[in-house]
Order: sequence, then structure tokens, then C-alpha cells
Amino acid sequence: MAEFKHGVSARQAETSLTVPNVAGSGITFVVGTSPAHMVEGGKVQEPVFGDSYNQAVRQLGYSDMWTDENGNPYYSLCEVMFTHYRLYGVQPVIFVNVLDPEKHGRTVDAQTYQVVDGRVRLPLEALIDTVEVSNYQRGGDYELFYDNNGLVLEILEGGSISPTTTALSVGYVAVDPSQVTKNDIIGGFDIVTKQYTGFELIDSVFSKFNVVTDIVICPGWSHDPEVAAIMDAKCQAINGIFTGKCIIDADTNEVRHFADTVAWKRQNNIFGKMQILCWPKLALGDRVFNFSSQLAAHIGQNDTRNGSIPSDSPSNRTMQINTAVLADGTEVWLELNQANMLNSNGVVTVMNFIGGYVCWGNWTACFPANTDVKDFFINVSRMFGWVGNSLILSFWNRIDRRMTARFADSIVDSGNIWLNGLSAAEHLLGGRLEFRPEDNTLVDIMSGTIRIRVFMTPPSPAREIEFIQEYDVSYVMAAFGIAA
Repeated sequence: MAEFKHGVSARQAETSLTVPNVAGSGITFVVGTSPAHMVEGGKVQEPVFGDSYNQAVRQLGYSDMWTDENGNPYYSLCEVMFTHYRLYGVQPVIFVNVLDPEKHGRTVDAQTYQVVDGRVRLPLEALIDTVEVSNYQRGGDYELFYDNNGLVLEILEGGSISPTTTALSVGYVAVDPSQVTKNDIIGGFDIVTKQYTGFELIDSVFSKFNVVTDIVICPGWSHDPEVAAIMDAKCQAINGIFTGKCIIDADTNEVRHFADTVAWKRQNNIFGKMQILCWPKLALGDRVFNFSSQLAAHIGQNDTRNGSIPSDSPSNRTMQINTAVLADGTEVWLELNQANMLNSNGVVTVMNFIGGYVCWGNWTACFPANTDVKDFFINVSRMFGWVGNSLILSFWNRIDRRMTARFADSIVDSGNIWLNGLSAAEHLLGGRLEFRPEDNTLVDIMSGTIRIRVFMTPPSPAREIEFIQEYDVSYVMAAFGIAA
């Protein structure tokens, strides 16, 4: 029997319009190495969400030794921490540390270390649980702890070590970042541990942190063509559905002159529309940075200023540097025509012209081979990716609902309201969603597939402003009263 009603009642229906779930913008994902052994529970081969400098250091450790004495990557993630948090104030950053003490280690035989003020200073690479001091025990005779400069052995009062002792014989196992290879960086799936590693971990970021990362970097490794190719592939299908941009560093050991970048780019096949190629390195005081770490932070800062929307180009905006350099420290000075030559070949660079050192270049690596404006302009291409990512997030909850005409209309209406707002704020020149019958066959609809066209036009960067000057005789005639 139907429910008997007598009186007044009310119920709520679902709103047909969807409030947009906007994707993040300028969120960096980086694979590299860090001294995670410094901290208890240091993370290895898993994504780490770093919402602040302190949070990142607590999980990954920190050292100023970003490269070794030969310029090879050492603790590369620390460069990204310093750049994003301290120089640009950008967060969050997603880190993956591939430096595994169990895999990348070496035994250091016992040797004599001097005792100074009751302490022995060991290298930062020394693993705290492996230290052995001849004839003495940790906890009773000495204690160990890390500081910013290394592992400290402190002699305890009341122990067996005499206060007059001037030296101790100490051995240990040391983590060795030089043993990390590009295969560790690239990663994969371990059939024994059933774990993903390296760049394969990018697909777990959203499920763990509910964050869409859209900037991918790998300082110290991205110049390798195989690593660059993997980065490009990952950015085309993060989680299989999202897209992003990867920033690639040209090798300044090989490319010592700006004109050589074109041949290097061709030789290493850096032509992806998801790739942004940079040259050379950057420096601030005594610190030398890979261009990619600075540009990623620079883009994130620029997006934040723009309401976390990537519609504005990072070009011609001040960077936190005071010179450009090669790997060996040689300074690089680019004139405007030289910087433009790099731009014309799809390379982003830096220039000290008007307004100090600025990022210079609007073009992805696919230029000039690819002349589709939605692919070659960095901000236009990023806007297409960001809008696509946002539409996926906004309408994911509609999957598996009843597919009716009203269902399609509600998606179109919701999307159009959002795009109209972006257009009113001038992040787009215009945009709209359309359900077109010719895109949706009877078979598609019967099988549960619906296709909706998205038309949008992000503003192109004003790459050139030309003033045309002309001598006007009429002003002379007017000044001297000369009749026409």
C-alpha cells in the first residue's frame, strides 16, 4: 500500500549544476636523492607531500651538498627544497627520494678520527646504526646524532672513554649517492616487492594526497635523453587521465655556447609538446641551480599570483638569481638576439636586460616543428591541460549515473558557467561546451559513451610590441602657420 500523507512536506533534489572542482596549478613533482637517513623514518621510494620546508626536511633530511665536487647530482632534492620554499615561497611539492641506504651503500673501514671538545665528527653519509667504535658501546660510552654538517659522535660522561682521549677508531657503512643510476630515477615495478619506484610513483600521488601535480622535474638527470623521454610520457597521462609539463635541462657540459643548443636538442630528441627545454644553469651567490628547479618554482609562484590559474606566461618575470653559468662555473651573458635565437628554437633561457634577470621564452620544446598555438605557447598549452584536468575532477562523480538528455545538458550548463567566469576574468578570451549529435552516435550512447566538445581560447602572450614611427609634416605647418 502506498504511503498515506496528510499535511505539508518538503524534500531536496540534487542540484543540476555542478560546482567546479578546480585542479591545482604549478604543483611540482620531483624525483631525485636526499639524505633521508638523517631523520627517523626517512622516506625512500615513496611520494612525500611537502607543504613546507620543515615538513619536507623532517621526512627527507637536508644538506647543502646538492652536487659532488665534479658537479654530479648528490642530494638533488635539497636543491628543490631550497628553491621552492626559501627563494620562491611555493608549496606544496611532491618528492620521491630514490637514494636507498640498503642498496646504495659502501663499507668504510675503521680509521682514526680526532676527538675535539668531547666529540668526533663523521661524514653526513655515515649511517647511524652501522657505526662501530673499537671497544666501546653506544648508549653507555657515546651517543650519535646528525646535525646540519654531518654525524656527530659525542662522548658521554661516566662511560669507559677517558676524558683525555684524543682519537677514536671508528668504522661504519656510508650511503653513497654516486651509486644512484638513471634506472633508479626512471624506476618501474619490482616483481619481488610488488612496489613501484622512481617516476612510476607519479600515478599514486592523486590517490594519496588528492593533488594533481602538473610540473615534473628531475634536476641533474633530465638532460639524459632516456629520462627526458620518460618524463614526457608521464606528463601525457598522469594517472592515465591528467596532463602536465616536464622541464628539461640541456647539458651545460656539452652545450657551452648558446648556438649549440639546437644541435643538442635535435641529437637528444627533445621535441615534445609536454617538454620545456632550458639552458644554461643559474646561480645566486655561491649556489648553482639547475634551470629546471628554478623555473618550476618560478612557474608555481607566477600561477599563485594569478589565482592558481596558469593563463599568464612565466617569461619576462624576475628570477631569484644574479648570474647564469655553465657546469664549470663559467658565466654566460646573452644578448637579446642570442636569447631570441634560443626562443626561436623552442628553448627557454634567462636574460639580464631591462628589469634585471628574467626568464625569457614562451615556447615549449615542440616549437618550431609544431606550429599549433595550443601546443607551442607555454601558457596556452598549460591552460588547455589545466582546464582538461579541472573538467575531469568536476565531473568524475557523474560517471555511472543515468545518462539522459538532461544529464548531458547539466554538464554543458555547468561547464559553460565556469568557462564564462574564466572569460570574464580574462583568463580566457572565450570558451564554451557543446553537445553535438554528430559526435555522439547511437551506438556510443547505447554503450554509455558521451562526448562533449570544449572550445576555448586562452590569451597568447604579447611576444612583440611594435611601435611604427612616422614624421608628420602637419605639425610643422601648424607650428609656422603654413597653409596646406
